Amino acid sequence: MQKIIPNLWFDGNVKEAAEYYLSIFKDGKMINTTYYPMTETEGLADFQKDFAGKILTVEFEILGMRFIGINAGPLFKFTEAISFMIPCKDQKEIDYYWNALTANGGEESVCGWLKDKYGLSWQVCPENWEELNKKPGAFKKMMGMKKLIIADF
Repeated sequence: MQKIIPNLWFDGNVKEAAEYYLSIFKDGKMINTTYYPMTETEGLADFQKDFAGKILTVEFEILGMRFIGINAGPLFKFTEAISFMIPCKDQKEIDYYWNALTANGGEESVCGWLKDKYGLSWQVCPENWEELNKKPGAFKKMMGMKKLIIADF
C-alpha cells in the first residue's frame, strides 16, 4: 500500500481533471468518489454550502500511484514548487506525455518541465537521466531545451 497519497486541490472540476489524467495515463483507474453532505445536520460547514451534494473527492490511480483530487473552490492554486516526474523509456514516450500534457491550455517550461491545463507541474524526463547527465555539457544542453530531446545529449 502506498504510504503517502498526494491530495490535489481543484476548483470545482475534480471529476473532469481525474478523467483527463486517466485519458493520458492509459493504465489508470478511478477508485472512489465521495460527496459533500447535503445539509448542516449531515455535517456540511457554513462555508461549504455552495458544494452541498456535489463531488468532494475523487480518488484515482495513474502509473501505479494513487492520487486524491478534492473539489474545494478557487482559494488555492498549483505552483511549480511541487511537480511530478514521469521517467520515460524513450523519446517516443517523452513526446507522447509532453504533447498530451501541454495540449488544450498546457504550457511548456524549460528543462523538461511543463504545466498541464489545470496548472499542475510535470517533469517529463528520460528514465536514464542520471546517465545522460554525466555526459560533457549535459547540464548546459538541458538548460537550452524545453522538451528534452535524448539525441541532443
